[in-house]
Amino acid sequence: MQPLSEKWAVFGKNFMPAPGISRIKSKQSVANTAARLVDLLNNKGIKIFARIDQRAEAQHVGLALRPTELIIFGDPKTGTPLMDAYPSLALDLPLKALIYEDTTGDVWLCFNSPEYLAERHGLPTIPFEAVAKLLEAAAG
Repeated sequence: MQPLSEKWAVFGKNFMPAPGISRIKSKQSVANTAARLVDLLNNKGIKIFARIDQRAEAQHVGLALRPTELIIFGDPKTGTPLMDAYPSLALDLPLKALIYEDTTGDVWLCFNSPEYLAERHGLPTIPFEAVAKLLEAAAG
């Protein structure tokens, strides 16, 4: 993971991320980072609920957007017991990864940090740390 100062760096011109968002700079394009993440998740048996090309959706309504993809994923065998014990966690599950190109052309992979999810929902342990490692690998 990158240092905290880089995690909270500017997303794009004059925009700061909300607390709890982890961000990793990717060495690949948005499309390649998303494809790599989907492959890594599939190899681990993690279900892909949706892959949304937000740039394409914007283009369908005549708007411009830099390359931006949202991947919604999870493992119902892991998530269901957690949601049963901590119902508010369903607001953040399935997990999401946002991959986007900023105004300088850098590509970023963002997600809710496991620490944030634990604090937000009052979990006794930090969840999804292995998933965070997969996200880091996808950006590499």
